[in-house]
Amino acid sequence: MSFIAESHQIDAPAVPPGSSVRITPAAPALWRVSDARGRVIGHIQALAEDAGVRYRARRFHAASRAFRDLREFWSSGDAIDCLRFAR
Repeated sequence: MSFIAESHQIDAPAVPPGSSVRITPAAPALWRVSDARGRVIGHIQALAEDAGVRYRARRFHAASRAFRDLREFWSSGDAIDCLRFAR
């Protein structure tokens, strides 16, 4: 597994129907996920694998001042839902 380089163009993840989150680019293959109030709830990172693209849900942990990986998904919508519901 490797991070997707700038040479690979990947579209922004699709927001699942009925969710009130907003996706904004943060870096190549990395998107910031914000809730309806504009509060950042985490990041989605695209990862290249032989079988396709996986999406890693990440959240900032203030006590350790580092990002924690929550889980990886084959669907960007599942990764976004993970951030929405794992609060």
